[in-house]
Amino acid sequence: CYACGKEVFLERNLGPHCPVPSTKTLTSPLTNNTQVMIDVCVSQDRCVYLSPLGLTGLKNIGNTCFMNAALQALSNCPPLTQFFVECGGLVRTDKKPALSKSYQKLVSDLWHKSRPSYVVPTSLFQGIKAVNPMFRGYSQQDSQEFLRCLMDQLHEELKEPLAEPLDNDQHSHAIAMDDDGPDDDSPSQSDNDFQSCESCGGGSSERVDREGQGGSGDGQAAPPPREESNEAEMLIPDGPDSSHSFGQTNREWQKEKNLINDLYRGSGAAGSGGDLDKDVDTAPIVSSQGTIKVQIQSRMAVHMEGHCLTKMSSSPPKTNSVWPGMSSSHKKVSSFSSTKSQKKYRSVISDVFDGTIVSSVQCLTCDRVSVTLENFQDLSLPIPGKEDLAKLHSSSHQTSLIKAGSCGEAYAAQGWVAFVMEYIKRFVIWWWGPVVTLQDCLAAFFTRDELKGDNMYSCEKCKKLRNGVKFCKVQSVPEILCIHLKRFRHELMFSTKIGTHVSFPLEGLDLQPFLAKDSSAHTTSYDLLSVICHHGTASSGHYIAYCRNDLNNLWYEFDDQSVTEVSESCVQNAEAYVLFYKKSNEEALKERRRVTGLLGVTEPSLLQFYVSRQWLNKFKTFAEPGPISNDDFLCSHGGVPPAKAVFIDDLVVMLPQNAWDHLYSRYGGGPAVNHLYVCHTCQTEIEKLEKRRRTELDMFVRLNKAFQEEESPVIIYCISMQWFREWEGFVKGKGNDPPGPIDNSKIAINKNGHLTLRQGADSGQISEETWNFLHSIHGGGPLITVRPNVSHTNASHPELEASSQSKEKI
Repeated sequence: CYACGKEVFLERNLGPHCPVPSTKTLTSPLTNNTQVMIDVCVSQDRCVYLSPLGLTGLKNIGNTCFMNAALQALSNCPPLTQFFVECGGLVRTDKKPALSKSYQKLVSDLWHKSRPSYVVPTSLFQGIKAVNPMFRGYSQQDSQEFLRCLMDQLHEELKEPLAEPLDNDQHSHAIAMDDDGPDDDSPSQSDNDFQSCESCGGGSSERVDREGQGGSGDGQAAPPPREESNEAEMLIPDGPDSSHSFGQTNREWQKEKNLINDLYRGSGAAGSGGDLDKDVDTAPIVSSQGTIKVQIQSRMAVHMEGHCLTKMSSSPPKTNSVWPGMSSSHKKVSSFSSTKSQKKYRSVISDVFDGTIVSSVQCLTCDRVSVTLENFQDLSLPIPGKEDLAKLHSSSHQTSLIKAGSCGEAYAAQGWVAFVMEYIKRFVIWWWGPVVTLQDCLAAFFTRDELKGDNMYSCEKCKKLRNGVKFCKVQSVPEILCIHLKRFRHELMFSTKIGTHVSFPLEGLDLQPFLAKDSSAHTTSYDLLSVICHHGTASSGHYIAYCRNDLNNLWYEFDDQSVTEVSESCVQNAEAYVLFYKKSNEEALKERRRVTGLLGVTEPSLLQFYVSRQWLNKFKTFAEPGPISNDDFLCSHGGVPPAKAVFIDDLVVMLPQNAWDHLYSRYGGGPAVNHLYVCHTCQTEIEKLEKRRRTELDMFVRLNKAFQEEESPVIIYCISMQWFREWEGFVKGKGNDPPGPIDNSKIAINKNGHLTLRQGADSGQISEETWNFLHSIHGGGPLITVRPNVSHTNASHPELEASSQSKEKI
């Protein structure tokens, strides 16, 4: 096109491809639902005998091989692809740029029955450029950075709030122990938000080098973390007889202490467990203050429970995790923190890719141990060099591993034969160079790291930078494990690429050696799904993907629009950059066949049960689908939310009683649903909420208009624009949740005992009547005023006026 300079594809004139026919919707309670369920369970098996789908290339539209390889690797992850193909009714979003809809359309085209030779991903590419400007233009980008950005945006568009469970003891082990309880207000390294799992195995040094890893600079392109941070302080009260109180609670606290120590005793991947346990055991665990800190981070449901503690006070999430000083009565200093409850969210992205890591840091001066639970979406593994491999394979390291009970079996010597083989292996390594395996990379990642020099640990108790030790273990494993090998290093003046070949298994990657001792993971074996490879140097090159087709289990090379079948040896010799592994569980396949057999029985059923189509997709594609969850089409009252009633057929599938009984007895969960109805309670709440929005907006517009007409107000009240934007989104219907109490703490500063407006603060000015109106509804504070005849005041914030003017136009 001479007008815009873009390439015109003539084949588009032949008409667009027909969309992939979705699974049959529920037109009536008894219309062919058994066949629908059979399709959901066994359509994959029936397609084995047909020509395989998914062998469609992607057109390179200007140095986009990084995107094409990543999309092909994702497309061959069955849990994610089947969601977009069979649960398309759940892909509903009004968030721009609607990247989830573009990705759904792309997946439908790639797996269409017409089997086009290639597809042009223009819509998705435009959307990703709108999300992250770094991908604009035609320069080569990093494939792993693109993956992070894409999956982060998909999660944001598809996330749904989680129903709060009654028992909140799932993650009660993420605690940090203090000997005396911190008194400082300064942020520490251990309490800062973890943005990537890169910080785990490599310790702080890996986190410092984060900007130097990744094809085009991870520091630039890594999307902002979507984890929400929840913090709480669980306290044992003290009094005049604190020693007696401590004696009474020590027996109960001993259980918690043992639980913490057992989590790492004998489970350190690098032999650090013994040292840490010794330090922890010899240090006083609870002082007279008896302060224990809990910090839990998750984008999903993460809950906290004090087993034996008698008092608990919560604090709001903060950008920097600063723990305020505690008074003798253990009360928070800040009295104006927002008490708005932080909702937990989940999406198909978090269901498929999220795992959990337990990370601990110990100060070597005061022996304080900080334990943090954090989610990870991928593991960024270092590629060990000769010295690192020698350390990993050394006899001393083997001994420590055996004592730790983690990776010992991988390296333990077994008699004189193994002794001789070890020396032969060392000679081969000395002559030909080291052979690096993916297991070596995992061991290097989970080995303990010494925090010293430039990477010293900022200890809250010591209030200084101290030498420390850090290591981590896997608490829960994801359904699909994404592994990123750090092949690129970016220095100040140049970039380099690590071309070392890393040997990786096609089947049977085992994470058992790296699990925390109390991990509840049952399936830890993984099989390879796809590999992203980079050919070239750090400054230029080309990306391709090797993917295993899930329908015929053959491997194919995806090189832009070219798709070629390759052998397994070709895949194993590839220079891997990003790998996708899926849980392997033969029992899940047997279970699907059992359900298929039950559905084939023609015995009539008196009752029919509705089951979430999304959970059935998990049952079909997950190794561990988890309990049945019908919350995606039910409200907390047991009915269908009014907003979902119009497309309820896209959300549910009806099963006969025998199939439901089998699934319910096998997986649990629920609730059981054999009748669908629109929830009148939710409808009433929606109407009340809408009425409240109109009332607050009308009153604010009227009061603000009077304030604008006032020529010389005696006093002006200041309000945080961050809070006001949340309130404005609520009253305009952009959000369903009220903003919570007014929080002016970020715009206030204490001068000579008086709160005044912080210079340059993001604040707006309102009248006394407006403040009283908002404060009477939402509460909060603190109160900040400005007197025009005493100090200079800025003009009213334009966003406040914009809200008033928009309402007047309406």
